[in-house]
Amino acid sequence: MGDNSAMNKMKGKAKQKAGDAMGDDRMRAEGRTDHAKGKAKGAMEDAKESLQGMKDSLKDKRR
Repeated sequence: MGDNSAMNKMKGKAKQKAGDAMGDDRMRAEGRTDHAKGKAKGAMEDAKESLQGMKDSLKDKRR
């Protein structure tokens, strides 16, 4: 997982907790959005790595 996706997830959790503590629905929502964005970026990075691994495996089989 990349640093950017992990950072978004942590930032999102922090905003959610702050929103809970202050009773701020908007901050809670922003936190959920940031967290979801981080999870999506992480999933895309994982998929990209998997595809690269398959590509490399196919190259090795051709030789």
